Amino acid sequence: MSPTSLAAALRDAERTLAAAGIGSARVDAELLAAHLLRAASGEDVSRGEVQTAALLGRPAPDGYAELVGRRAAREPLQHLTGRAPFRGVELAVGPGVFVPRPETEQVAEQAVREAADVLARTGSALVVDLCTGSGAIAVAVAVEVPGAVVHAVELDAAAHAWAARNVEALAPGVHLHRGDARTALRALDGTVDVVVSNPPYVPPGAVPVDPEVARHDPAVALYGLGADGLEVPRGIVAAAARLLRPGGLLVMEHAEVQDAAARATVEATHAFTAVTTAADLTGRARMVLARRADPDRSDGMTPGPSVGDSQP
Repeated sequence: MSPTSLAAALRDAERTLAAAGIGSARVDAELLAAHLLRAASGEDVSRGEVQTAALLGRPAPDGYAELVGRRAAREPLQHLTGRAPFRGVELAVGPGVFVPRPETEQVAEQAVREAADVLARTGSALVVDLCTGSGAIAVAVAVEVPGAVVHAVELDAAAHAWAARNVEALAPGVHLHRGDARTALRALDGTVDVVVSNPPYVPPGAVPVDPEVARHDPAVALYGLGADGLEVPRGIVAAAARLLRPGGLLVMEHAEVQDAAARATVEATHAFTAVTTAADLTGRARMVLARRADPDRSDGMTPGPSVGDSQP
């Protein structure tokens, strides 16, 4: 019996994945094939090369139908390939760590932009990524702003192990710490230029709709505790108030329905000024930004650059 052609296998996979409710069925089918072809050859394989191989009548890779079946059962694509693209790098991910989302790339963008500006103005930049998870934001800042000193903190043992793997492979200069983000790095108090965080913020009763998230992302990375899901973010804000120098920038992700509550959380500390909300690439309110006020000024204000690209 002749092996199934890659072209036929891709068509079958697309139908199977679409029937399972996966909106990116064709893309996922090609990425799964690329993953297996990469594993077999030891060389990187793009979606375009998969398409070319299909046109040339090449056979489907071994194990393809099984992998498609697992994806149809809503196992995350990134768990199956072991890869998650993030701002030009590919992170290693799998069970036990939150898969970084495209919207978080804009959170990283704010941190990258601020770190680059501070580095250009002063010759140094100190960045702290709290609740680093896979290490996505910390790695992005370190790669995109050479010369910045980056610290990353993660409490969960499984996530910390993934972060360590990514730091070692992609940004070995990042200082990775295992500990509680709310109390870590006290030696850096009052010296940090940027504190950035994608903390857990989902309220306890808000179960994510997507099975990939609800079944596979670790609960510790999703649920922010408290009735509103903002108990952990409140701890992050308090840590940022402690860590940041006057004029330093806080960037923290939140759910699109939490913009007012996130701003109120920051304002309640009386430690920040210029508290604003910024949107992701789809226009949804997804992060709060604020400047650390100067405690030595009676008006609490801190002169310095504005946050930029934000909306009230």
